[in-house]
Amino acid sequence: MSAVSSRLPVFPWDKLEPYKKTALAHPDGIVDLSVGTPVDPVPALIQEALVAAADSPGYPTVWGTKELRDALTGWCARRLGAVDFAHENVLPVVGSKELVAWLPTQLGLGAGDRVAYPRLAYPTYEVGARLCGAEVVVYDDPTELDPAGLRLLWLNSPSNPTGKVLGKDELTRIVAWAREHGVLVFSDECYLELGWEADPVSVLHPDVCGGSYEGIVAVHSLSKRSNLAGYRAAFVAGDAAVLGELLQIRKHGGMMTAAPVQAATVAALGDDAHVAEQRERYAARRAALRAALEAHGFRIEHSEASLYLWATRDEPCWETVAYLAEKGVLVAPGDFYGEAGERFVRVAFTATDERVEAAVKRLG
Repeated sequence: MSAVSSRLPVFPWDKLEPYKKTALAHPDGIVDLSVGTPVDPVPALIQEALVAAADSPGYPTVWGTKELRDALTGWCARRLGAVDFAHENVLPVVGSKELVAWLPTQLGLGAGDRVAYPRLAYPTYEVGARLCGAEVVVYDDPTELDPAGLRLLWLNSPSNPTGKVLGKDELTRIVAWAREHGVLVFSDECYLELGWEADPVSVLHPDVCGGSYEGIVAVHSLSKRSNLAGYRAAFVAGDAAVLGELLQIRKHGGMMTAAPVQAATVAALGDDAHVAEQRERYAARRAALRAALEAHGFRIEHSEASLYLWATRDEPCWETVAYLAEKGVLVAPGDFYGEAGERFVRVAFTATDERVEAAVKRLG
């Protein structure tokens, strides 16, 4: 049996373990700003919806309940500006990482096909391509790529790790180019509701897509906006033909969102108050960490959105990781996200207020 794992890069977070041990040894404990995992409570109305649906002895459906699809289409219309959105334009998934990792396989891609993603990017885009044997291509501007054999183009705005946002005009230009060359676009928009110095726009907005969803799909997650990383609640929205094909494949694979999580998703998407409250928490942590890093000699680039600060001391990233680990602060090295990040670190502001305050004091 051939080892599929041999196609994949080393799991990056394993390389951070020695630095984590150093940070853990700090007398006041570790401040872990490496992984962007939510730490604040799941809002009460979402927990209540989950509990109310706990008596779910039967199998859920892959496409989800009518109530869930109503919630997904309604949110896309209200928040993204999508027009004429039907149930056929949405599909729940079991967390966005699962979707990213297995999408190329479910699209039938393989040897001879090409998958493109940003030069600085979430590592799972590469993993998904390698799992199916496709060729990986990185870009600064996707419209400068050779479209021959290019079957899947990943966009990511706001970006993980940099927080960079693609403007409406740029998205419009990229979508037009992709359609001209028959390239399928998947836009990872999981941080769209976390814009700080920019107002992120979806590819589903009519000013970008012209009111047609042909050849475009947006990926959204409730992990960050609603503190639901533990629920694995996410969805894709856009081209009905693409989603219809994915639905058929995912039915055979049993890739269904748990029924209580579907109910919780309906509650989460129907309430904007908890999203605004969580944004305020993140905004305060972001401001405190940014000021402390800059006062300590770091330079912050991009970072106009998302849950991260893209920071540099103009030295190799692992030197910065080691330096901060000695202060009990753990961050992610930029080269986790591509060679272009080799002199940066990604600093998440998802720690508690108390831990963020501790990091600020240590940097001071």
